[in-house]
Amino acid sequence: MTVEDQQDIEGLKKIGKIVATTIREMKRQVRAGMTTKELDEIGGEILMSYGAVSAPKITYNFPGYTCISINREMAHGIPGNRRIKEGDLINIDVSAELGGYFADAGQSFVFAPNNSSLTKLCDYTHHTMMKVIQSLKHNVKLNEIGRMIQQEAKKGGYHVIMNLCSHGIGKSLHEAPTEILPYYDKHDQRLLKEGMVITIEPFLTTGANYVDQGTDGWTLYIPDDSYGAQHEHTIIITKDQPIITTVA
Repeated sequence: MTVEDQQDIEGLKKIGKIVATTIREMKRQVRAGMTTKELDEIGGEILMSYGAVSAPKITYNFPGYTCISINREMAHGIPGNRRIKEGDLINIDVSAELGGYFADAGQSFVFAPNNSSLTKLCDYTHHTMMKVIQSLKHNVKLNEIGRMIQQEAKKGGYHVIMNLCSHGIGKSLHEAPTEILPYYDKHDQRLLKEGMVITIEPFLTTGANYVDQGTDGWTLYIPDDSYGAQHEHTIIITKDQPIITTVA
């Protein structure tokens, strides 16, 4: 969507704060031995307490309130009976709707005790996301997002998952601009415009460049023995620094 007035901004910030709060509380309540379904139900309860609804549920009939991916599950992990263990690399991705506005955010983190190399991967992915966000404004070419993700990944010694993209959002979970690629495409001449609402979500790995679809029809897996991390914010493009909506 393109923001038209202050009401749009406030609506996007309200659902963004709920999404960010949900992720923060889910991370805080992770315990060894709990199932991903139990963790997901915590997220669902938080969303409902604010009157928000799970975006993947209402949009795609996803079998969970949130996406929870463990270790070599890169994205869209279905909450279930898998028990969380100490040292697991966990990704929590929450998207939700309230009052006709949508927000989407995600975080990868290592459940203690920390593994220094995996923690570094998570921290560097967050650094990459924030560096991209801080570089975006009105009339910047959209393909600069992919260029910067690739450049930062290479600097850190990491690889980019090529078949997972950022996307437009706002009045629905996925909308124009579609397929905001995580690599540079010289043929993409689209421009970022003031008021445009998009996600920025780099997926960086220690080796793999692509993910595979799992047999459950949802979960995306890293096909080798490497690890991956994702961080994601929803932002509003302005003439200066973007507005990050998904902050608590």
